[in-house]
Parts: sequence; structure tokens; C-alpha cells
Amino acid sequence: MNDRIEKSIELKAPVSRVWRALTDHREFGAWFQVKLAEPFEPGKECIGRITYPGYEHVTWRAVVKQMLPERLFSFTWHPYAIDPAVDYSTEPPTLVEFRLEPHGDGTLLTVTETGFDHIPAHRRDEAFRMNEGGWAAQMENIRRHVEETARGGAA
Repeated sequence: MNDRIEKSIELKAPVSRVWRALTDHREFGAWFQVKLAEPFEPGKECIGRITYPGYEHVTWRAVVKQMLPERLFSFTWHPYAIDPAVDYSTEPPTLVEFRLEPHGDGTLLTVTETGFDHIPAHRRDEAFRMNEGGWAAQMENIRRHVEETARGGAA
């Protein structure tokens, strides 16, 4: 099994627009499908409620690690932590990093998630598989979000 998920996508939107979609908690929530109450701040835990159908019972938790303007946004979290009866806080988290690079008139966005080797063995494979598919879907979600607003659509 691999310890790393990596997905890249070319977005037809400037780096500043993609950065805002990643780091404004309301915009992040719109495309990621989570309702967050407070802005992202390095060192602070961000808590919200998943709005994706079928997962509304899930509390989303992440600790913001770095916010290097228009270059890197990262957080740690517990991957595929969807069972409300389980306390995932004792598990080591994975690290999610969003890297932005100018690419022609747009942005190359790369997301990596690492640390699956440290997830308990009984749930490691499923967490990896679900997040592998989840990041593929989320990259399309952010593409739609930033490209629609770049064309003047709804924010």
C-alpha cells in the first residue's frame, strides 16, 4: 500500500482566486461540502459539519498547519473519520497539503495527503481508498467552483 495520495489539476483561474477558494472558510466549505463556523488560522483547530449527502452526521475537524499566501495551505486531520461512535483523536493524523503554482494564465493545484502508514491497520486501507477517490472528486469540485466564478458565475 502507498502512504501518499497526490492529485494535480490545471485550473483556469489565477493563483489569487484559487488561494481564496482554499483559505476562505466559507468558500472552502462551498466546494468541499462542509459548513465551517470560523476562519482558518495556523495552529488552530477548525471544526465544521459535513454537508455532503449521506455524511451529514460527520463532524469535520482539521488543524491548520501552514498558510503561505498563494503557495501552500496545509492541515492535519483524521482521514475517513466518519463513525460518530469512534474517538479518532488518539490516532496520528495525516497531513494534507495544497500547493499552488502559476501555470500559463491559470494555476496548477496539487494536493497531497501523507501519513497513511501510521493509521491503525484495521482501517488504513479503507481510509486510503476512500480519500483517494475523495480527492479526485474534490479536485473537480474546486475546478468547477473557481472556473464558474472566474467566468462571473455564482460564488
